[in-house]
Amino acid sequence: MEYNKKKDFYLVTVIGFLVGWLVLLPAHNIGLSLSPFFVAVSVVGFSILAPCALFILKLLGKIWGVFEQFGKFAAVGTLNTLIDLGILNLFMALTGVSWGYSFTGFKAVSFLAATTNSYFWNKLWTFQSKTPVTGTEYVRFLLFTLVGTLLNVSVASLIVNGVGVPAGISEKLWANVGALVAVAVSFMWNFISYRRVVFSKKKENQVESPHI
Repeated sequence: MEYNKKKDFYLVTVIGFLVGWLVLLPAHNIGLSLSPFFVAVSVVGFSILAPCALFILKLLGKIWGVFEQFGKFAAVGTLNTLIDLGILNLFMALTGVSWGYSFTGFKAVSFLAATTNSYFWNKLWTFQSKTPVTGTEYVRFLLFTLVGTLLNVSVASLIVNGVGVPAGISEKLWANVGALVAVAVSFMWNFISYRRVVFSKKKENQVESPHI
């Protein structure tokens, strides 16, 4: 048990470290100055914040176990979000395009890349699924994630292309606002569907204790 706790804090610190670096690309793309101080605060800050947040949620988990699991999911979700935003902003930086059908295509690619990362982290760490990786499970994961992808891309596109950029806000900043709101919507869908269906403990019990 003690080993697992140490492993959890090690992994979540790695996540925080990666997030600290990944956040720099969207920050630069919306016009923030990436001074050495800013970079250091981002990397060190997230590396400290992540294990602190998990520690608090582990304490709450003693009251209701789902808190600890949600904490891990939130950490993985944050990493996925920054992979999503990082790739999205990389596309925008390379092409100079931040709206229209190209934006929708960029968003779909960036979200699917983040989803691949999500599968392995959530299976092996968040939900600690003991079943082997199979085509059936992966397809099930992709199907539920596809719904999340459609929600994510639709909400982001609605905000960016439907609502439009408010006065006084840059197109790139508004594109990131749309992406973040979309993440929040798909985040809850993914947590519930992964926990209840994709990595359900009931399915593990069925595999470990098959009917004779």
